[in-house]
Amino acid sequence: MPASAPQPRRDTRGIVDPAELLSRVRFRRHVPAPELRPYLEHYWLIDWELPEPYASHLVPHPSVNVVFQRYGALGSPAAEASASAEVSGVGLGLFTQKLSDAGRVCGVQFRPGGFRPFAPAWPVSEWTGRRVPLAEVFPEPPPCGTGADPLTAVLGPDEDHARVAALDAFLLARGPAPDPAAGQAMELVDLIRSDHSVRKVSRLAAASGLSSRSLQRLFAGHVGVGPKWVILRYRIHEALERAEAAGPPDWAALAAELGYSDQAHLVRDFTATIGVSPTAYARAVSVP
Repeated sequence: MPASAPQPRRDTRGIVDPAELLSRVRFRRHVPAPELRPYLEHYWLIDWELPEPYASHLVPHPSVNVVFQRYGALGSPAAEASASAEVSGVGLGLFTQKLSDAGRVCGVQFRPGGFRPFAPAWPVSEWTGRRVPLAEVFPEPPPCGTGADPLTAVLGPDEDHARVAALDAFLLARGPAPDPAAGQAMELVDLIRSDHSVRKVSRLAAASGLSSRSLQRLFAGHVGVGPKWVILRYRIHEALERAEAAGPPDWAALAAELGYSDQAHLVRDFTATIGVSPTAYARAVSVP
């Protein structure tokens, strides 16, 4: 692959105890077709064969995902496995998924704000906190010439490149529709993610030139959650990643860096989201 070719993100932000997950499953990310890159973070592929069940945990990004999944018994033919596809809206709480036996998941993670051009009939808030069968969001059959049933096309191949090609075909057959507001929403979420000085909705409103009410409408329609929620979620992602780094972080300094009024507020948000305190989490993930 040429050095200039785009690469998917390599961080594990949002995954709870990523080292444990990656020791049990084959996890990969891939870049979509050029026409889709403005709207997507990446494709993510997971395969596993587990003699014992394992529960994975994720602090969801403010993103919609389209997920194709197949679950079956160890050693059984793929034809006997159970397959389905769904649209997974922005998850509001800790997401837990039990993995057992053998399975395959092929997912599309949209950029926050990037899903609406593919399903323009509904505000993205329609899907928030929900996992909806794919046919409810994309009820029409694939246009002529796009190939096999999407479940078969995406989940059938063993080669990553064939799965990626099937995901590209599925999305390109359904969009994206022109939507300038989607571009604005994606830019504002990127600003929240990259600029720690954006700690309040009023600061984001000033940066965008929108009123707070217009900003709320834009985020409800194109992101699925409000701007304050996005700010808080990225704070937790940052704290989670710091807790996994070598050596315990300075929690008071991190709280100040992330815009918390004091360390207690960070501890409270972290504990409410993850289920354990930052110190307890850092101690747990440091155990070999």
